[in-house]
Amino acid sequence: MRIGIITGASSGMGKEFVKLTLAQQMNLDEIWVVARRKERLELWQRRYEKQVFRVLPLDVGKKEDILFLKKELDDALAQVALFVHCAGFGIMGRVEEISPEEQAEMVDVNCRSVVELTLAVLPHMEREGRMIYMASSAAFLPQPGFSVYAASKAFVVSFVRGLRGELAYKNMHITAVCPGAVKTEFFNRAAKNKHLPAYKKMVMADPKKVVKKAWKDNLAGRELSIYGSSMRLFCLAAKLLPHSLFLHFLASEDAPASLKETGGSDGKTQKF
Repeated sequence: MRIGIITGASSGMGKEFVKLTLAQQMNLDEIWVVARRKERLELWQRRYEKQVFRVLPLDVGKKEDILFLKKELDDALAQVALFVHCAGFGIMGRVEEISPEEQAEMVDVNCRSVVELTLAVLPHMEREGRMIYMASSAAFLPQPGFSVYAASKAFVVSFVRGLRGELAYKNMHITAVCPGAVKTEFFNRAAKNKHLPAYKKMVMADPKKVVKKAWKDNLAGRELSIYGSSMRLFCLAAKLLPHSLFLHFLASEDAPASLKETGGSDGKTQKF
């Protein structure tokens, strides 16, 4: 049985990847849609009666749920032609403002699940198969006020680069997608503690366009998919310029309001 697997398929980027997969006519016997919200996943079969969906209401942050997916793959003797990992989340705010539990959950979902899902899927991947991982432009530069999320996406990019090297003999198409801010439900949770910075709003991208470019870049065998001229410029600048220049500005923007107003905890004037 030839299948495609898409995590985070209930909304946002995952939802757009499901739509694009359907439009591409990949001759898949089934599309396995993975997300926590079962009721949203069930809508796929109602809307597209000609395509067979396997609904898997799983939380990829839980080891037992990934083990369940692995068993489903083994039992089905599945041949995976496409694996798209979109599940992930971030929370904006200083590290001290975010609970340890939420930060650990970010690491579990954004990092650990990437490795464990890959290990579950790899034995079933067909030669020249396609693997797409949602990362972020945050991977290119540490971000005060978004530290754990940025670090987790840097992990994804590094993992993808290593995986490409290991699987080169199979001619696999493996891509990390690194957009800037995208108009999805992501910020409903991400910005619960902090307002979205103006510069992120200015470069907010259409998820359909980001996914379409990611699909083309993956077909072309590209390592990274970066949507938009502003993000490509940012990526280049992050490579060429010292990170300290960016971090001085970002850290100033993220400084606690109390320090900005009083001039610092030591009573000396601080410039932000």
